Amino acid sequence: MPLQEEQVWDVLRTCFDPEIPINIVDLGLVYDLRIEGGRVAVKMTMTAPGCPAVDLLVEDVKHKVGALEGVDEVDVEVVWTPPWNPDMMSEEAKKMLGWL
Repeated sequence: MPLQEEQVWDVLRTCFDPEIPINIVDLGLVYDLRIEGGRVAVKMTMTAPGCPAVDLLVEDVKHKVGALEGVDEVDVEVVWTPPWNPDMMSEEAKKMLGWL
């Protein structure tokens, strides 16, 4: 069976910002996901441009997505536009932080 987009989203939900106990999907850090055959491209951002966890998060995404059956290559592009802001978080993430 070919790789399904939901499989990748599920794996991305297991990647957590080490400073905030919320996964990168619910934090709103993942801007785009594309699957082309065995290649997965993830476009994501960080909560701040000087985030010390950039390399850690990128490697976590590459490792976990790359472990999926049918994935031959994982490209992660970190972008800063649009800049991340708390409004990008899911309702679940906002509840976890006590913002709702």
